[in-house]
Amino acid sequence: MKVFDCHSDILIDIANRRAQGERNVLKNHHIQRLNKGGIGGTILALWIDTPFVNEPNKRMLDILGSACDEFREAKDCAAVAYNVDDIKNIQNSGRLSIILGMEGLSGLEGNINIISLLYTLGVRHAMLTWNEENEFATGIGSKNLDRGVTELGIKALKRFEELGILIDVSHGNEKTFWDIYKNTTKPFIASHSNAYRICPSVRNLKDEQIKAIAKRKGIIGINAWSEFVDTESPSAEKLAEHIDYITSLVGIDYVGLGFDFCEFMDLDKLFFDEKSVLTPGIEDASKVLSFLDILSKKGYKKEDIEKITYRNIMRVFEEVLK
Repeated sequence: MKVFDCHSDILIDIANRRAQGERNVLKNHHIQRLNKGGIGGTILALWIDTPFVNEPNKRMLDILGSACDEFREAKDCAAVAYNVDDIKNIQNSGRLSIILGMEGLSGLEGNINIISLLYTLGVRHAMLTWNEENEFATGIGSKNLDRGVTELGIKALKRFEELGILIDVSHGNEKTFWDIYKNTTKPFIASHSNAYRICPSVRNLKDEQIKAIAKRKGIIGINAWSEFVDTESPSAEKLAEHIDYITSLVGIDYVGLGFDFCEFMDLDKLFFDEKSVLTPGIEDASKVLSFLDILSKKGYKKEDIEKITYRNIMRVFEEVLK
């Protein structure tokens, strides 16, 4: 069974390792784990990591340049997909199918025309913001609860839908979420968020948000990061409870996977004061098939798991990536 992971930060690792002179980062550090976990497709999201927040445009270009070099070297094991047929054909060739994504638009520094350039480079997924406030929208890190999507952000949303770029609401604050809902017409996703009712993190989705995503025929990609799974005792079993809850609320057709694996990054140096804790049982991509076994033991049928692992997100891609 091939799994589609709706969120990965591997681009940061590629950029950092290539800056130190390494090559073939995907082959040497990631493909083995991805293959072991059955992951045949993923959204690799370009995120402006915290050491570079004061120079987002430069960091964005550095990451894009590193990614282009890396993908040329990795063409025997991975390739960028521009549409649904590409996703299928790349996977059928036994390679990792990559959708390029933007985890926030701070790197654009307010220049909306760069969106068309990114689309030409292969970007087919985007969030308006990471945790920060920027020219387009407001992330969950902002204390300004009344600030959501800006006028420029609304223009960006319209450009996304015109071009065929999948819109993602993860990391946006509640005002940004509802502004996106009001100013779009196509399915959108929360690529790596969980259920607030199970774990009350500001990064998780409240019931009405989950219902809104389902009403728009999008999906919620379940996130394995411990702080969003359970504040006291995160586990793979607890992560499965988020799937239980969302399916009980809106049905199986609106759940996906967006694991947000970060074990390959030095997270403590990036933005954590204390030692970060990975979720036991689902620490990295190699554990994904074991997690699916948990779902099977809970009573999920084969067709249900296929919807969660790839059919639901493929339905969204088929609607948006036209």
